[in-house]
Amino acid sequence: MRSLQIGVADGFRGEEVNAMSGSDKYSREGLEGRYANSFKVANNQSEFLLDFGQYYSEQDNVSFFLRIIMSPQHAKALLGLLQKSVRQYDEFHDDLSQEV
Repeated sequence: MRSLQIGVADGFRGEEVNAMSGSDKYSREGLEGRYANSFKVANNQSEFLLDFGQYYSEQDNVSFFLRIIMSPQHAKALLGLLQKSVRQYDEFHDDLSQEV
């Protein structure tokens, strides 16, 4: 069952899909924020791998610090959330396509 939560949290607009339960309750306890500017994505028939890291120009090196493994269904849900979030960003801010 999917639960979709929409709102503003900690100054961010956003929404969240919880594919494991219909509960609207979730905890941010222990949640750690890290900046990522480097990404790797891979997949096989049953899983998607997303690696997040930081590129350091001084060392010409990427340090990966997180790997998330998810099903193709969850990867599609994440893609939809990201696409919607970027569209909302573009409505409120300058178009990102100019910057990339």
